Amino acid sequence: MDYAMHALQILALVFVLVLGLAVIVLFTLYALDRTQTGDAIRRNYPVIGRFRRLFTTLGEFFRQYFFAMDREEMPFNRAQRDWVAHASDGSGNTIAFGSTRNLGVTGTPIFVNAAFPPLDDQFAATAPMQIGPTAAIPYSAKSIFNISGMSYGAISRPAVEALSRGAAKAGIWLNTGEGGLSPWHETGGCDLVFQIGTAKYGVRDAMGNLDDDALRRVSDNPHVRMFELKLAQGAKPGKGGILPGEKVTPEIAGIRGISAGQDSMSPNRHREIDDFDDLLDMIGHIRAVTGKPVGFKTVIGSSDAWKPFFELVQARGAECAPDFITVDGGEGGTGAAPMPLMDLVGMPLREALPRMVDLRDGHGLKERIRVIASGKLVNPSDVAWAICAGADFVTSARGFMFSLGCIQALKCNRNTCPTGVTTHNPRLQAGLVVEDKYLKVAHYARSVINEVEMIAHSVGVAEPRQMRRRHVRIVQGDGTSVPFNQIRPSVQPPLPR
Repeated sequence: MDYAMHALQILALVFVLVLGLAVIVLFTLYALDRTQTGDAIRRNYPVIGRFRRLFTTLGEFFRQYFFAMDREEMPFNRAQRDWVAHASDGSGNTIAFGSTRNLGVTGTPIFVNAAFPPLDDQFAATAPMQIGPTAAIPYSAKSIFNISGMSYGAISRPAVEALSRGAAKAGIWLNTGEGGLSPWHETGGCDLVFQIGTAKYGVRDAMGNLDDDALRRVSDNPHVRMFELKLAQGAKPGKGGILPGEKVTPEIAGIRGISAGQDSMSPNRHREIDDFDDLLDMIGHIRAVTGKPVGFKTVIGSSDAWKPFFELVQARGAECAPDFITVDGGEGGTGAAPMPLMDLVGMPLREALPRMVDLRDGHGLKERIRVIASGKLVNPSDVAWAICAGADFVTSARGFMFSLGCIQALKCNRNTCPTGVTTHNPRLQAGLVVEDKYLKVAHYARSVINEVEMIAHSVGVAEPRQMRRRHVRIVQGDGTSVPFNQIRPSVQPPLPR
């Protein structure tokens, strides 16, 4: 009897010790997770957040039997997101054994390697390109890959700050999005493209009209290098920006010139722009007031609709032309958009980009108007394809969101983003540590640029923009590939008269 009691006492003591040890371990893990800066999920959800990494690691095996394969998810598959994650860490992106990509999928680009490529010491480095030769202050853009428009409001303060600092470190530009210029855009001292949306946030008067004095104040900022007039975006052509009231903080309301806590709804188009004449007049006006390059962002529904625009530019003279055109594909993303517009309106970039390039080149404006490609371009192959198609620059928003730690939770419109990228909840924002994330932004940008240059080197050219449509083949429905220049021949500029 005494022996049994003694044994029970020992078991009870062991249980207490184990329980105490477990509590100490849990509190230690909690403290470590709360203070670490590398993983937003663990920082916001201590201890429990560790299971995500475990399940992610095990998921590589489980997915083969029960769940989607690496290249089957939408809108971005796991292979794409993993590439961005590795690139953002600054680690190598080499793989082993063989590609998991199905090269027989219709539309897959396959780059044409040169029989005798340049030697390794003849690397295809990107050259700066001037935008806005007729502007008082032209812009010499250093990078082919830059950050697309994401407004302060759609994304959080630490996200904007990390993008600004990362862009400065990588030598790329940052588009402010339509929400106006915030102090956080300026934190890093990077080059900025100020986007003027249909609501004209940041440059509007009390009635919502363009305010030239406000426009001059923005243009006086040395970091603002260009202005982009937003006509439409791929996720919601024909509808203006939507920022739910719960994301309109007093600071954001002050920057935009609206009321805090109320939905921020932009008009579906600029009220003072009814036709292409008005568009060119507005571009010329903004360029005259600011002295800086001015272009516009749009989505193509039909290339036929844009032929009169280029004919008008020719008739009025190249000096009245926009300095750049940003072509957004119908597959573009946003924080909040109606599903029908997100899914079914607007031409995909793979078709829209070469059409706009051909219109520009066919009217002899290749050296006057730069074309910027935007819309679901996050990996080097996407960027290289766009350059082959005729783009001068490529911008990405969601790629850089992934570099900030986005896990594609699809909660951008709810103010509950678990990684702090698109929320204004201070507790969730705490997971996005700027000191860590800005380096990831820079690593990602440099990785994309370096690997696009590597593709250019492989196809045998000295600079990425020397790649042409003949340098990429497109897989057809029967599994064979056809040179892109046979599918869509490049349009030659007209002969001088």
